[in-house]
Order: sequence, then structure tokens, then C-alpha cells
Amino acid sequence: MSRAIYRVFDLQFTHGQGSYLYSDDGKRYIDLFAGIAVHNVGHNHPKVVQAAKEQMDKLWHVCLNYGMYGPAIDLAERLASLLPDPLETMFFGNSGAEAVEGSIKLSRLATGRPAIIAARGAFHGRTMGALSMTASNSLYRRGFEPLLPEVYHVNYPYPLWSSHGPDPDAVTAAALREIEDLLRWEVSPDRVAAILVEPVLGEGGYVPAPPQYLQGLRELCDRHGILLILDEVQSGFGRTGKMFAFEHSGVVPDILVLGKALGAGLPLSAFVASRELHDKFPPGGHGSTYGGNAIACAAALAGLDVLEDENLIDRAARIGLQVLERLRSLEELPGVAEVRGLGCMIGVEFVDEQGRPDAELTEEVVQGCLERHVLILSCGAHKNVVRLIPALNIPDDALAEGVGVFECVIREAVARRS
Repeated sequence: MSRAIYRVFDLQFTHGQGSYLYSDDGKRYIDLFAGIAVHNVGHNHPKVVQAAKEQMDKLWHVCLNYGMYGPAIDLAERLASLLPDPLETMFFGNSGAEAVEGSIKLSRLATGRPAIIAARGAFHGRTMGALSMTASNSLYRRGFEPLLPEVYHVNYPYPLWSSHGPDPDAVTAAALREIEDLLRWEVSPDRVAAILVEPVLGEGGYVPAPPQYLQGLRELCDRHGILLILDEVQSGFGRTGKMFAFEHSGVVPDILVLGKALGAGLPLSAFVASRELHDKFPPGGHGSTYGGNAIACAAALAGLDVLEDENLIDRAARIGLQVLERLRSLEELPGVAEVRGLGCMIGVEFVDEQGRPDAELTEEVVQGCLERHVLILSCGAHKNVVRLIPALNIPDDALAEGVGVFECVIREAVARRS
């Protein structure tokens, strides 16, 4: 396989079940990263497996350009029923990056404007258009320039590292003022098609946007005729204790980007907007051979059933709060800068004695957990944040054991340095 595939764990997995992964040497691992927020209902949920198998016996693939089929129609209707007006029309793809690409095309086409504003720290994918929006780590972009023109990046409201201090109101005001300054000095608002932002910064560090920031973006976009695109590829489908993270702010985007957990483990994504916006596409103006694959759509429908039947969105809010309350005691330790999150989307940030990002300590924690059969991931521009992303139906005992190992490893790592 390509050297481009960076391997976080030097393991070969044979199967997964619920919140456990099993390696080829027979060892069992508690999974606290869930395929990077893909397995919100866990590995191989029986209802999802049954739905996929039943669909495989009927129809695998046609391509929606050449004929409709039940699972795609049913999923489109189901998603529309879960979203506020006017988000009712969708285009299915395979990956989050593909959905981001589609949202960029739609915003430019619908407005007749070329420019996109995105946030520093954001991750939107690695295809060329999506990569042009991604600014969570300069390494992702190095060597691939020139990227898409007319893309402008502004600071995300990240209180821990803001020069305006930890006050969310001050940080929000500064972030919104930066956009206003950009529109005043660098790009005229009538040239801006869209502002693209994650309601919770994902790869950039698991930082929830203050609700007032998203509300401010909505007002600014409405004032200038700019479309607001929210990327919920990582934060959607119950992950934050709401079906979608934007619900925490009461803001409704013009275009919503979905992926990861949408397919309940199978490749599936979508970008959703109003019928009026989608009608700006001419027939054939966008396409995807595998987008809305019948098996993936059947799995997605089953995954949504599981979220509802097992009351997993409320559970995500409840257990996420429990984990946050437990881990906040770590902030008393030297080296632990902040514990933060929404629902089951939790970040723990590490710094050194000088208060600088500490990737070395972070990696020590990741490897220490691995040695004790708990799988966690790092993130952030400096790889100094650990993200906890368990399945929303993780058993209480597995969650307690995994978080307990994580906490113990951190305390031991910090103690070794003192």
C-alpha cells in the first residue's frame, strides 16, 4: 500500500464487535475512536448488518443517474424529516471530502461568486477543492500547491490559544471582527459565495464553536447574501448529544455537509440544501457513480433506526457529560491545559512546562493506552490533543474501563516528568 497511508497503530485487525476491536494475535482492544467518528452505533450492529445483507440479496448498484431505488429514496426522505426547513434536498456521495467539494460547487454556482472563507484549524478533506479549505495542519497542503484560488482563512474561536483570553464572548467578537475586516480590506462581500465552518473543530483540536459565533456568522451571511456551509462530517448523527451539532446554537445553515456516521460504517456522504439552491444545478451539473449506493443507504437507514430505538442521542449527551466531569480533575495536573467537548466528542489538550503544545506527551499517552489495549487518537495542528470518540452505545463497563486507563496513563506520564 502507498506510503501516504500513515499508520497510527501497527496492528492488523480481524473483526470488530460493538466497542471492541480484535487483532490477528487474538488481543481485544477497547475502541474509543470508532473509525474516526464513523461507528456511532458501534461495529457490526446486528440491525445494520441485517439491513445490509438483505439489500445485498436484492440490489447492489445501479447509479442514480440511470434509475432510482428504494433505499436512496427512503434515506433522502428520512434525512429531510430530521432537518429543519429549508434543508430538504440532498446529493449523495461517498466521502466527506466529496460532499465538501459538492457544497463548494453549489455555492459558487448558486451565487455567481468565486470566493470562499474558511477557518484556520479546519479539516474538510484532502481532495484539491476540500484541501484548499483545510487548514488544520500545513503538512496536509505542502507540496500540493497551487490550490483553489479565492480561498481566505480566518481564525476559529479557540479560547485556549486566543490572544483575547478564555472569555468566549471576547473570542467570538474577535473572530467575527476578523471576518468583517477581511470583507473590508481584502475581498468584497459581493465576491464571497460562502463561509465554510465546522460547528465543532474536528482534526483541528475538538473545539466546540461558541453558539454566539455561529449565530454571528448567520447574521453576517444574511446581511451580505453569503451562503453559510456547516461541515458536520465528524460531528453529526448524535455525536454531540444532538442529532446535529448546529442544533446547539439554533442556527440553520444554507448547506449542510454530512458523512462518516451517516453510512453506519459504509461509505456514504451528502450535502443538503434547499430545493431552490439545488435547482441551480443543471441536469448533469454534478455526479457520483457510487454516491447513494443501495447497500450503504440501507445501512444508513438501519443506523438511524438504532439511534432512535436505543435513544443514543440522549445517551451521548449524558455519558459525554459524565466523562467530561470525570476528566476535568486532570486540569489540575501540570501538562493538561484543557478538557473540553460536546457529548461524545471530547478533547484533552496537553502543553509543556512553558505552556507550549506538547506532542511528545500526547504521543506518550496514546502509546500508553495502546499498551493497555485502549485505542485513542490525537489531533490538533501540533498533535497535542487527544480526542475521545466512543460509539454512542458503548457499554458502561467498557467506557469506564477505557476512560480509567486513559486517566491512569495521563497521571503516570505526568508523574514521570515531575
